Amino acid sequence: MRFPAPRVPDLRLAATAQPLAALVRGPLVESVHLGHLVVTGPGGEVLASRGDPSALLWPRSALKPLQAVALVQAGLDLSGDLDLLALAAASHSGEPAHLEGVRRLLARAGLDEAALRNTPDLPLDPDVAAAWRAQGRGPSSLAQNCSGKHAAMLAASAAADWDPASYLDLGHPVQRQVRATVAELTGERERATTVDGCGTPLLATSLTGLARAYGRIATAPAGTAPGQVAAAVRAHPHLLGGTGRDVTALVAGVPGLVAKDGAEGVCAAALDDGRAVALKVLDGSARARPVVLAAVLRRLGVAAPALDEVGDVRVLGHGRPVGALTAVLPPDLLA
Repeated sequence: MRFPAPRVPDLRLAATAQPLAALVRGPLVESVHLGHLVVTGPGGEVLASRGDPSALLWPRSALKPLQAVALVQAGLDLSGDLDLLALAAASHSGEPAHLEGVRRLLARAGLDEAALRNTPDLPLDPDVAAAWRAQGRGPSSLAQNCSGKHAAMLAASAAADWDPASYLDLGHPVQRQVRATVAELTGERERATTVDGCGTPLLATSLTGLARAYGRIATAPAGTAPGQVAAAVRAHPHLLGGTGRDVTALVAGVPGLVAKDGAEGVCAAALDDGRAVALKVLDGSARARPVVLAAVLRRLGVAAPALDEVGDVRVLGHGRPVGALTAVLPPDLLA
């Protein structure tokens, strides 16, 4: 399978980035994270931005809720098993509840772990990975954090009587449905494709398109495909991420929130009134992502202990706080 690739790297993503977060140690700024940020309103309109909200980027695993919507639209009925639908949108940590859910998804399709074609890996959670290795286990497609999405793609293929062996092909019916759904939710035409780390086709979006899609999912009527995904994510935040994960803490702690993190410093979130946030940390660092997201949610009027839990990051010197990692947002952003 061949995917088109740009002949010359497009560096606009770097050229237009602005500071999103700074690590302060003592009286000095030690490090700065540049990036892009957009806040959209209930109608998908841009309310505020930093950097270039129209820049094209790979949403990575932040695309998963959109992919999960596509699978429901393709005929995957998990209305009675919203925990499994949450796993379809997850980058799970590989804890027992996650793996048991993936096996249930596969069983619905009459398949087992051998049908998974995602890249084998250890569980995402370091402690779970250590226990996994202590049991003599190595990298596994089941343990890899995207196995819920892959199992759901297999289940959708089985429900529609599509060939499960080729579910990762860009032209497979399940992937065609994903492409159509992403275009519908983002309001953008397909402009670039590649292969994600787990092996699925990955579609590019702008930050504005990604935020718009989350706003539409978060406000979708109950029972619709996006409404089912929103309900699943809200009801099962632990399955969406796992123990100690910032996305789990935020969804569990902010009523009505739909959120998902992605590799290389990407995340998106939407409140139940349709206001949404999407951001990309330019250097790919995960540490700045929850700090900036929490700061923006505060600007949107959210008051919840979860924002302090994930957004207040102390810098230590000999075990004592000597600074902090803080969001760098203009005072008039969303004022």
